[in-house]
Amino acid sequence: MRARLAVARLLRAFGLLRADLLTRVTDRMPADTEIKPGELVVVDSDGFRKWACLKCPGGCGMKISLSLNPKRRPRWNVAGDWFGRPSIEPSVHQMNDCRCHFWVRRGVVEWCPGGRPPPGPPTAR
Repeated sequence: MRARLAVARLLRAFGLLRADLLTRVTDRMPADTEIKPGELVVVDSDGFRKWACLKCPGGCGMKISLSLNPKRRPRWNVAGDWFGRPSIEPSVHQMNDCRCHFWVRRGVVEWCPGGRPPPGPPTAR
């Protein structure tokens, strides 16, 4: 998996692979500072996928934690391709000041109509 991620990062750096996000897997919940822009961190403990975490793509920088637990509501599903580009279902709708609403498909953030926050700091809105 690490080799695939390295290949994907290299291809993305040269503009040969379109991806806003690439997946990294860990066995513990990452701290806010451990999530880098451009990555989706999947928390997998003993083969049980618990969380998907990412930095908000709207610019507020907040950590978004999505439950992958099939017994919880709300919950999301994350699938990835060979390069580790994630797809997330359903859409992600932030209810904080950022108010982002987006899909992630094959590693690309696709904004829902009216879901992209206006430019500028969230507190100025």
